[in-house]
Amino acid sequence: MASRAAPRLQGARAKGENAELRADLNSQYRDPRKEAIKRVIASMTVGKDVSALFPDVLKNMQTEDLEQKKLVYLYLMNYAKTQPELVILAVNTFVKDTDDPNPLIRALAIRTMGCLRADKILDYVCDPLRKCLRDDNPYVRKTAAIGVLKLYDLKPSLAIENGFITQLQEMVTDSNPMVSVSHSRALVPSANRQATPEQVVANAVLALSEIQESAEDEAILVLDSATLSRLLVALGECTEWGRIAILNAVAKYKAEDEKEAEHICERVIPQFQHANGSVVLAAIKVIMIHIRDVSREEFVKGIMRKMAPPLVTLVSSAPEVQWVALRNINLILQKRPDALSHEMRVFFCKYNDPPYVKVEKLEIMIKLATEKNVDTFLSELKEYASEVDVDFVRKSVRAIGQCAIKIEGAAERCVNVLLDLISTRVSYVVQESIVVIKDIFRKYPQRYEGIIPTLCASLDELDEPEAKASLIWILGEYADKIDNADELIGSFLENYAEEPIQAPLTAVVKLFLQRPESAQALVQRVLALATTKADSPDLRDRAYIQWRLLSSDTEAAKAVILAARPPITLPATSVPPGLLEELIGELGCLSAVYHKPVQAFIAGGKLGADQISAQRTEATTTREAALATLVAGQKAENLLDFDDDEPVAEQAADMFSAPSTTNATTNPLDDLLGLFGGPAEPVASSSPVLPTNNSASHFQVQQPAAPTASNSNGLDDLLF
Repeated sequence: MASRAAPRLQGARAKGENAELRADLNSQYRDPRKEAIKRVIASMTVGKDVSALFPDVLKNMQTEDLEQKKLVYLYLMNYAKTQPELVILAVNTFVKDTDDPNPLIRALAIRTMGCLRADKILDYVCDPLRKCLRDDNPYVRKTAAIGVLKLYDLKPSLAIENGFITQLQEMVTDSNPMVSVSHSRALVPSANRQATPEQVVANAVLALSEIQESAEDEAILVLDSATLSRLLVALGECTEWGRIAILNAVAKYKAEDEKEAEHICERVIPQFQHANGSVVLAAIKVIMIHIRDVSREEFVKGIMRKMAPPLVTLVSSAPEVQWVALRNINLILQKRPDALSHEMRVFFCKYNDPPYVKVEKLEIMIKLATEKNVDTFLSELKEYASEVDVDFVRKSVRAIGQCAIKIEGAAERCVNVLLDLISTRVSYVVQESIVVIKDIFRKYPQRYEGIIPTLCASLDELDEPEAKASLIWILGEYADKIDNADELIGSFLENYAEEPIQAPLTAVVKLFLQRPESAQALVQRVLALATTKADSPDLRDRAYIQWRLLSSDTEAAKAVILAARPPITLPATSVPPGLLEELIGELGCLSAVYHKPVQAFIAGGKLGADQISAQRTEATTTREAALATLVAGQKAENLLDFDDDEPVAEQAADMFSAPSTTNATTNPLDDLLGLFGGPAEPVASSSPVLPTNNSASHFQVQQPAAPTASNSNGLDDLLF
């Protein structure tokens, strides 16, 4: 019974509260009405539905109290969509307010009309908006400029038909000073006296830029030399938002010649001293774009020197701002490596830096590393390797290897640092160091073989696949110089079936090609495991190819397996050159922070419900077509099954049992596998045969043909 009464009590309480508010809103006294409006706004702010009071709040719209008028406007903006019929009742008051002597009220009225976003009120917006665009006060004009953008967003045709776009284009060169200054100052609060014609220009540029993005086919924002000069003059008098809008517009301007490009750079340089990081990044973007057209090296170097201090200042900001700055600096250094060539110490990691900031600083330090500062850099990296953050320690060790690859003169010092880290016997440090040393061996072959015994001494500490593969690669690459290479590689085969990796297979084959007398049993064992026990089809196929290669032509095997590999290099950029040019034009934006093109975020622009539905239908159709293709493919003939119509041969004997003396077969696959030899002759041998176990392969592989007598060599013991 009590539970039934609770909703009634709550409804009665709510009804009573609304009734009390309604009574106060209709009071004949001003103070109760104002207090009631404040209570309504407070209830609206916490999520309560007070839309039922719309007519009563609307009655309080006509007042000379500026605070009360703002509260009523705020209420109207919130409930205009739910009460579109009643919003029309407020039109007369809005129109009257646009003629008010106080420019703040005129601007407030036109701003609120643009924020109502009700279709029925759009036709009533045009006349007040046209009037405000020609207002004597810059504050009203700059507010009306944004109103045109809002109107275009709701109904583009209405904004074009009334000539608002043309008026905006004329406002870009707005130089109309404040008229009736004394009258305006008497009524406008001090916070709004700062509105200047330059701010009108900034808002007009912002509105036209936004409209240009929506109307890509039409030339909305057209800049010429005269307009550019006006924008550069207005740049110093605008607010932060206005400066960013103007700088973005200047960045899209194409300079007519080198002299104009230099002029733009010189006029934008003072913005480097601004306290707002977004303004600084926007100014740097303009410099990076227009400096492409400058050929004078002295001028470019001078600009780069002036660019360094503001970037260093950004790195001293809060961690979140610092990370955004570091991501943009990363792009700048990829385009202009000399921009911060003397500022490496600024990027040294602090003990209280968040992990994401440390990683970005590490990447930037690698780009700044040179022969002059490499010793300081290596000392810093060695300190990082003793920290508690395992992931950051690994990245620091990898940075040492990248430094060795980038700077040949510092390679030996990098190797010595890595050996010091290996001596610490910290598991993840040792394993990461071995991975890095493998890359150094690839960059500088036959140079640092003396450290191989130290690496082999850490064999028992390896438990990560990448570290194991790296050490095995080193053992196979230098097998001719390691006496017990077969024993060391063989130690990795104990758990080969559980975690098969390709490194032991290639390493053993390399060992066999260099020292066949000591690796015969080992290569037989590895090939047997790889072809019968491994679940990886890539590993099995590699084993079959190398098996056939060994049995066919030794010289061909050496030419393939022991071939010299090109030395690895450190890429100068982490993004493609074309994408880098695009991201330089987006410095300070989200795409530059994530190093992804703009299309990755906007997905082709704004989509309505119809477009989204069409995309889903298209995706469904594509998926059904793909499934149909897959089913058809499953029904098609298996091109790899060469003996579909022939009886399946009996399974081969055990891997190491004596083979049959006959090796005749009619399988066409033998012709493919016998590319390196002539016609096969049956021979007798005590060597293992190639298995035909169907469990090791999805299709049957016949026993390969034996090599001819003309191919007889030291590998005859491995004939199949």
